[in-house]
Order: sequence, then structure tokens, then C-alpha cells
Amino acid sequence: MLIGVDIGGTKCAVVLADESGEIQNRICFPTSDCRSTVSRIVGEVSAFASVNAIDAVGISCGGPLDAKRGLILSPPNLPGWDEVPICRILSEAAGAPALLCNDANACALAEWRFGAGKGTKNMIFLTFGTGLGAGLVLDGRLYEGAFGNAGEAGHIRLARTGPEGYGKKGSFEGFCSGGGIARMAKEVAEKKKMKKTSFTAKDLAQSAEEGDKFALGVYRRSARALGRGLAILADLFDPEMIVIGSVYARSRSLFEKEMTEIFRREALFADNVKIVPALLGDRIGDVAAVSTAILARDRGKENG
Repeated sequence: MLIGVDIGGTKCAVVLADESGEIQNRICFPTSDCRSTVSRIVGEVSAFASVNAIDAVGISCGGPLDAKRGLILSPPNLPGWDEVPICRILSEAAGAPALLCNDANACALAEWRFGAGKGTKNMIFLTFGTGLGAGLVLDGRLYEGAFGNAGEAGHIRLARTGPEGYGKKGSFEGFCSGGGIARMAKEVAEKKKMKKTSFTAKDLAQSAEEGDKFALGVYRRSARALGRGLAILADLFDPEMIVIGSVYARSRSLFEKEMTEIFRREALFADNVKIVPALLGDRIGDVAAVSTAILARDRGKENG
């Protein structure tokens, strides 16, 4: 059996899955301070392990992390989680190897094994949520880079100026994330001296779908930047498929026309790449943690 642990800023989930990755049981609870939350996670993992033979534990968590050493390194949504040796702690609790993945990599594994990317050998997953991160599956394997930091696509600069994301103006994340879309709208509204200057990506999407010109303009700008960013990734990695989650998956119709036009103009082999929304929806956190556990189990077999 496998255990997946999804650690988020507001909630955590501990799930039990069979060898194929099918989830058998799930415990969900609010995230509180580090000590209390880790203690609760350990308790749930130990409870599953007390009645099941566990092959591996997979942990999905937002970065920064040191995946190779199994440490959580003070992610912005988990204040006080300073150098938490989560893999050692949960490996001891389960009596099995544990692997830590950042959430973009874990979600890439999930969509590759069980979602939109199933059957591909070379796939890129983009989170497109509050921020923008990427997970790379290349030649049928998760690519993490020399230090586990591969896939920080949000840090790519797409323009000299523009909305800020990842601490960089004009970045991919600045243009293509829920937070970036909201900031973009705020900047434009302030320049136009509009009465309303505070927005969310969700509210803007609803207004755009109703034909609001201001909201449509904001989404068109994001869509054009998305096309440029995807073209860079396609030219670098030559994937069969790019899977995009969250904001894009919910509002595909607001992106597709402008994004496709720019992508086809900018990418060298645009016709080779299929761009699709993520399929797993609200299940992706659980499936991502289980997919990480599957990877931990498989690596253990490879290493004898």
C-alpha cells in the first residue's frame, strides 16, 4: 500500500492508496502551526501503517524545498516550517521510504500518470494557480535538475515591463497566474482612474465571460503572454503535450484564441505540441501525493 501526504497552506490531506494508485481512504484537516500539523500528519500516517504494509510515502508541498535531503524550507504559505526533515519523520512513522516533491512536480506526475498526459513520454505541466510553476516529465521520467529546482518557469522574463510575479516585473508568473491577473487589472484600473481597483482572477473571468471589455482586455493580455511563454518551453523541451491547470483549466475559452495565435507564430514546431487543460480538478492534490509515493516505490525498486 502507498501513503500520500498533501501539505498546503490551509489544509492537509493524508491518503491511503493501493499499488495501482487507487485511493482507499482519506483524512483531511486544517493546517495550523508546524509542530501541531506535523504531529497530526505523523499520527495519521502511523495509523495507516499500523494496519497496512506500506511500500512508500509521497509528500507534495509548495516550495522552497530541498527535495534531495527531504526538507521543507520555509515556504511562504507555511510560516515557521524551517528546515523540517519531513521525509525522515514520515519514513520512520510508516516504516517505508519517503519522497518529497514540490507541488508542481507532484501535479505533473499526477496528470502524466492519471490525467490529461496519460500515455505521453514528454509532457510539461503548468500550475497556473496563485503562482506559476512547471513540472517536467521528459523521456518518461520526472526531470528535477541538479538540485531539484528545474521547472521554475514563472521566473522567466517575458517583457521588460509588466505585472510583477516571482519578484520580477514582466515575468511569466506576473502575466500568467491568478495573482498576476489580479495585479494586472489593478494597474490598468489605477491608470484609467477607475472607481474599482481591486479584483480577483475569478471575478474577472466571470465578467469577461459576460462580455465586459475591461476584463476581456486583461485576459487577452494574459493569453498573449501565455502563448509566448509556452513557445519558449516548447522550443526548449520539445514536448508532446503541455497540460495547464487551475485558472486556465477553468477559463480555457478566455485564453485559447489569443494564446494559440501567438504560440503558432512563436514556436518552432507548434504543430507537434498539444496544449490541453488539466483533467484531475479538485482531486489533483491527493493524486499528486500518491503519484509521488509511486515514484518513491519505483525508485526503491530500481536501487535494489
